[in-house]
Amino acid sequence: MSAAGRPLSGTPLQRALPWSAWVAAALAWGACMTVAAPARETESSAARAAPLKIGIIGAGHIGGTLASLWAKAGHELLVSSRHPEQLQGLVRSLGPRVRAGTPREAALFGDVVLISVPYAALPQVGRDLKTELRGKIVLETGNPYPQRDGDMALEARRKGTGVASAEYLPGVRLVRAFNAINSDDLAHEAHRGGEPFAIPLAGEDREALEVAQRLVRDAGFEPVVVGPLARARDFDVGTAVYTRLMTARELRRALGLDSR
Repeated sequence: MSAAGRPLSGTPLQRALPWSAWVAAALAWGACMTVAAPARETESSAARAAPLKIGIIGAGHIGGTLASLWAKAGHELLVSSRHPEQLQGLVRSLGPRVRAGTPREAALFGDVVLISVPYAALPQVGRDLKTELRGKIVLETGNPYPQRDGDMALEARRKGTGVASAEYLPGVRLVRAFNAINSDDLAHEAHRGGEPFAIPLAGEDREALEVAQRLVRDAGFEPVVVGPLARARDFDVGTAVYTRLMTARELRRALGLDSR
C-alpha cells in the first residue's frame, strides 16, 4: 500500500481490479460494517439528551442557582416556594421554559424533583407532599445545623443525612446531592475550564443515580457516586470533603474510592 492507501503499481490486486472498482468495493465493505451502529448511537444519544421536567422546591441559594444552570442546559423547570409571586423576577430571567408555582405544583410537575430547603423543613415537606412525591426521583440538598434546625439536626447527624432524609421522604427514589458545595462555588465554578470540580452523590436507586449524574454534568460539574444512602455521611457537614472543591480524582482518593 502507498501512503494514500492505493495498491502499489504492479501488484496482483491492481492488475486484477481497476482502481475505481477497488475504491468502490472498499467503501461498500466499510459501509456494511458501520451503518447500523451509528444509527443506534444517534438514537441513544438523542434519548439521553431529551430535556427533563424538573420541579424545584426551595429557590434559595442552592435551588435558585441550580435552576439557572439547568435552564441554560435546556430543561423545563417549575420553581416553587411558599410565596411563588416573589419568584417572578427569577423565572423571567431564566427564560420561557421556567415558571413559578407552589411546592405541590412543583412536585406534580417534575419527572425529577429537587428539594432544597432548610433541613428542619424537610419532615413537613415529606408529610405535605407524600402522595405527590411517591415514586419520583428526588435530589435533596439540605444540611442539618443544630443552631438553625434544633435537636432534629443532631439526630440527623448521628444517623447520617442519607438515612435521615430517606425517613423524612418515604416512598421517593432519593439521591443526596449538591449538599457539599457552597452556593457561591456552585455559581462561579460551573463549567470551568480544565478538569471540572466534583459533586458527590449517594443513593440506592440505579436510575435515580443516573439521572442525578446527568444533572450534575448539566450543571457544569463531575459526578462521583460514593455509594448507597448510608454513605452520604461520608460527605456530610463536618467531614474532610464538605464544601471543599476537588476534582473527581481527588474526591475519589479522599473517600477511598480509588479501587472502583
